[in-house]
Amino acid sequence: MSGTALRTYMTDQVGPLPFCPGCGHDRLLKDLDKALVALQIAPKNLVIVTDIGCIGLADRYFVANAFHGLHGRSLTYATGLKLARPDLTVIVLIGDGGCGIGGTHLLNAARRNVDITAIVANNFNYGMTGGQHSVTTPSGGRTATTPSGNIEAAMDLCATVIGAGASWVYRGLGYEQGLANRIVEGIRHPGFALLDVCELCTAYYGPRNELNKKKLYELVAASGMGLGLLADKARPEFGAAYREAARRAPKRQRVTVIEAAFTHSVAKQTGLVVAGSAGQKIRSTATLFARAGMLAGLQATQKDDYPITVMTGPSVSELNLAPDWIAYTAIDKPDYVLLLSADGLNKIRASLGRLPPSCLVLADEGLDLPETDARLMTLPLTRAAKEVGRLSIGTIALAALLESEKLFPMAAFEAAITRYQSKDIAEVNIKAMNAGIALVANTA
Repeated sequence: MSGTALRTYMTDQVGPLPFCPGCGHDRLLKDLDKALVALQIAPKNLVIVTDIGCIGLADRYFVANAFHGLHGRSLTYATGLKLARPDLTVIVLIGDGGCGIGGTHLLNAARRNVDITAIVANNFNYGMTGGQHSVTTPSGGRTATTPSGNIEAAMDLCATVIGAGASWVYRGLGYEQGLANRIVEGIRHPGFALLDVCELCTAYYGPRNELNKKKLYELVAASGMGLGLLADKARPEFGAAYREAARRAPKRQRVTVIEAAFTHSVAKQTGLVVAGSAGQKIRSTATLFARAGMLAGLQATQKDDYPITVMTGPSVSELNLAPDWIAYTAIDKPDYVLLLSADGLNKIRASLGRLPPSCLVLADEGLDLPETDARLMTLPLTRAAKEVGRLSIGTIALAALLESEKLFPMAAFEAAITRYQSKDIAEVNIKAMNAGIALVANTA
């Protein structure tokens, strides 16, 4: 950083630090300030991220960018900031409560090895909300919610993130000398760095457990959790690795541009429902028909409904075709319904009784249809598909509809098939299209 060196990164313009007398957060923030002074990071390139909790009050006391969000989510914000702006130095100030609430974020930040520095102000309880126990409250610790002593085991934050893959991990006490230097090391480390700083909560945990500096050290030592630098290893930093992978990835195909080459006879927004079975290529065929409509100068939308299973159950596609912009994409009263299988029929059976007389239902001849006021056309779709190819029933049905209703030229459908499908698949679908035309001709 050029210019005069900064002697502090803290400001008194918003008043003194807001913590209780003797609170460890006060000392921790001053050590963070010493570390920043040593590093001389340009304030515009520094971000301090916080969430809810006493330590979350800290960000506005620093001359830096700040992001304050929901409890336990600070690591997610920090990750996004660092990935979007890798030039930034991103520091997270989080409490033990936030680590518990956002445990999955802690694990994944460590696993990914994102280049952010997380400083945990660990005072073993939720100090802001009255001293309830947290994930780091020692066994036997008395809190507002464990007045007889905590029966749960304390989470070792350092061991947890080391197990998840954190590349730099340190645990220390908030009153020890040299903490600022450790913060410097953590910030300089090219990957995820966590400093678990054990502190005194002078409002709640300390008084309830008769804790002082000496007893704090004894408490941590007796826990068996290590002190000092616990992990320092080289690992690829996630952001750099991601950008390199993106650089080496094949170039994306250009966006498909569909320009009108045919005319149409659609005067208003027209809704079409295609109901069949998973494995019948319902969605892809509906997309093909929508593209054919676009080649004819129509606007098109598509919504699909299908189960999580593969090759079993119903598959339904809803298409809107319109000469103008489509602002409302739901289909309350379809103009056309294509029923290709029993699965599709059962999926939309309840709505068939509400269809208006203006609606045309085009159905496979083998289906047991309920009563409906809609116009009905039954065709041997399944038999035709067996002759052409079992995956061609959607194309046969849509070609039959197009031949019957003349929404746009069949040539537009043929152009979509040949343009947007591989040669082998297109050959089958051209046969299917002709089969659909023939079915309508045979009923005339």
